[in-house]
Amino acid sequence: MMSVPAHLDSEAKEDLQAPSRVPDFCRIAPDVTLGANVTFFAFVNLYGCSIGDNSRIGAFVEVQKNASIGRNVKVSSHTFICEGVRIEDDVFIGHNVSFINDKYPRATSDGGGLQTEDDWTVISTVVKRGASIGTGSTILCGITVGESAIVGAGSVVTRDVPPNTIVAGNPARVLRTIVNAPEEK
Repeated sequence: MMSVPAHLDSEAKEDLQAPSRVPDFCRIAPDVTLGANVTFFAFVNLYGCSIGDNSRIGAFVEVQKNASIGRNVKVSSHTFICEGVRIEDDVFIGHNVSFINDKYPRATSDGGGLQTEDDWTVISTVVKRGASIGTGSTILCGITVGESAIVGAGSVVTRDVPPNTIVAGNPARVLRTIVNAPEEK
């Protein structure tokens, strides 16, 4: 486990990359923006992303370029946060949650070669403030999970989740509205 201070200058970022300061088997690229008191564990792969103050990133998590994680977010182990995902403040992401950023993923292009970034378009996903996503859930691209919503464990979210709503299942369906939702900060 390691905490990282806010606003790292280039010298501090270089020091962060030193083997003595990074948990075993971590990869934190120099283009990562980390807020104050970010905590992460071994076997983390971070590149081109931003993570806000006081957030916690569990073991075996990958956060790709152009993904952003807000303040006071807990990302549990074995989670994959791909390019185009924006997670707002105060969000809980359970273990083994996967985000998707391509509606029609293919290995090869029309010409038969392996696809490159030029062969497809990232489709964004947003998880709003205070939402919780249960263990083993899959969040398809183009989805907004509303403020203070709860996604039950093992759900496959195929459409927007309204604020203050509990959804679960495959595909995820509304179970109920949260009557005493937390007030906005």
